[in-house]
Amino acid sequence: MSAKDWLEKDFYAVLSVSKDAPADQIRKAYRKLAREFHPDRNPGNADAEHRFKEVSEAYSVLSDPDKRKEYDEMRSLFGASAFRRGARAGAGSGGAGTPFDLSDLLGERNPGGAGSSGFSGGFSDLLGSMFGGSRVRRGPARGRDVEAEVTLSFEEAVRGATIPLTLRAPGVCGTCVGTGAKPGTLPRTCPECRGTGLVTSNQGAFSFAEPCLECQGVGSVVDEKCPECQGTGGVTKSRTLRVRIPAGVAEGQRIRLKGKGEPGDRGGPAGDLYVLVRVRKDELFGRSGDHLTVTVPITFPEAALGTELRVPTLDGAVTVRVPPGTPGGRTFRVRGRGGPKRDGSGTADLLVTVELVVPTELSEEARKALATFDAAAPAAPREQIDAEVRRRAG
Repeated sequence: MSAKDWLEKDFYAVLSVSKDAPADQIRKAYRKLAREFHPDRNPGNADAEHRFKEVSEAYSVLSDPDKRKEYDEMRSLFGASAFRRGARAGAGSGGAGTPFDLSDLLGERNPGGAGSSGFSGGFSDLLGSMFGGSRVRRGPARGRDVEAEVTLSFEEAVRGATIPLTLRAPGVCGTCVGTGAKPGTLPRTCPECRGTGLVTSNQGAFSFAEPCLECQGVGSVVDEKCPECQGTGGVTKSRTLRVRIPAGVAEGQRIRLKGKGEPGDRGGPAGDLYVLVRVRKDELFGRSGDHLTVTVPITFPEAALGTELRVPTLDGAVTVRVPPGTPGGRTFRVRGRGGPKRDGSGTADLLVTVELVVPTELSEEARKALATFDAAAPAAPREQIDAEVRRRAG
């Protein structure tokens, strides 16, 4: 792919975000599109696979602050009128009509006369630093970061768990060990660019460097391609990792696993794996910070007379004493019967909240009993309310 093609790609449009979109908006847009077009969800769909690669490529640039800044600067630079094809050099460029060689701006040309078509650095290095996945790169490159999503039960999130995680991502071809050549053969130096991966072409007043079409910017040519990867040196692989989720993990938390992302290019370090955690709600339990919560319904007689409740925990049950006259909504703390604390300093507490339940239907016997109780019980303490009603009613 030519440098011009790279520069004309609008990564913001690929992710459907504005140029000034913040990092979290870019991340959300990527997650949505990656889930929509992931090959696992669209088996055999070539269009979806192509869109997934476009989205991943765009995110690899826009998610990195340095790459994004460089990408924005390059698009701004080559969109300016001073660098369009056919433009004449103006003030400060040596006078009208003087050819402007782009290599003077981006790097020094290699010695070797008119036949030489490479740069010692400059343009290729600049493009290589911008596009982590580009093949125009001479040295080792760090692999891309990978994001995966797991869903845990409530108890797994509280206690922590070790779960298997299967990933599909690019990896080095095991048949050719990344060379792209058929076993028993080796790539040869590209005769067109002499191994630099770049060629120079003159277009009007400009000299423009771009990746070599003969070798696709790699610097070498494969005569007999590997039957497994078709000469690319990489294949999409499935791998299963055992991922340890720490105790007390929360909904939406991201866990970073260093070096578990995509493998690096040409011996570079692997990227990182980010695991996004989803937690299923539990029918009984909830959480308040590190503490476990549960709500227990009680009747009016239990609240008035007091009672003892058997309350479930994650590892059994406890007895909670409710004293007489307990109002609805009161919370009791049972120390050390929650889940592990996130900082590993011990066990959190169980918070038991009692909820007063008023029956909607009563038997005749129950009605008579309540009427007897009402006649014997003290009046409701509404003196202040009754006084205010009388005053306002005049």
